[in-house]
Amino acid sequence: MADIYTTKSDFAYALVRDKILTNEYGPDTVLNQAVLARELGISTTPLREALRRLKSEGLVELDAHRDARVSGLSAEEARDLLEMRRALDPMAAALASERRATSDIAAMRAAFDRLKPLPDRPDPGDLAAHREFHRAIYTAAHNEVLSATLDGLWDKADRYRLVGLRNRRDQPERDETSAEHRAMLEAVIAGDGHLAATVMRDHIRGSLGAKALSSLGGHG
Repeated sequence: MADIYTTKSDFAYALVRDKILTNEYGPDTVLNQAVLARELGISTTPLREALRRLKSEGLVELDAHRDARVSGLSAEEARDLLEMRRALDPMAAALASERRATSDIAAMRAAFDRLKPLPDRPDPGDLAAHREFHRAIYTAAHNEVLSATLDGLWDKADRYRLVGLRNRRDQPERDETSAEHRAMLEAVIAGDGHLAATVMRDHIRGSLGAKALSSLGGHG
């Protein structure tokens, strides 16, 4: 399996990162390097390289004994992520309205068609479909720095989305989210940047990240 990656370190990085972001390795989980390396079928050297990369992203902490601990969740980080998305997602939607090409519209429509309201216990495919829709909008903005920044924020926010899903949502709330996605798509396709940004801003205000912040005792 590791041979599809450039290096064993890349393989370890991708696998451990995925397990952290999907909460298989939950906040504050201790990762014993010797045990983890054995499970991955690699030596500890490439694993340490992978863990250092994850540390630079704020996903793990390394202690003096070289074990790793999955970083905990905090209201402060949830707030920071929400503030960034409130600023950048509407910008991306507005730019997408101005710059979308025919191929972008096709990609956004296809991603929208795969969207379903998130269940209380979503699988990775459910979350991926929502990310794909938002990424299609980011891509249509044709600003690589902005897209890369939002991609990074989405990575960090995934663990908080799972916290937000702990609070059950009723059908009207699910319907409202679906309506926001449709309105977002239609505004971008129509070239209405102001409306697209407004809908996106409202969407972020009621997002799972906002619910996670509330659950963690923070204020947006």
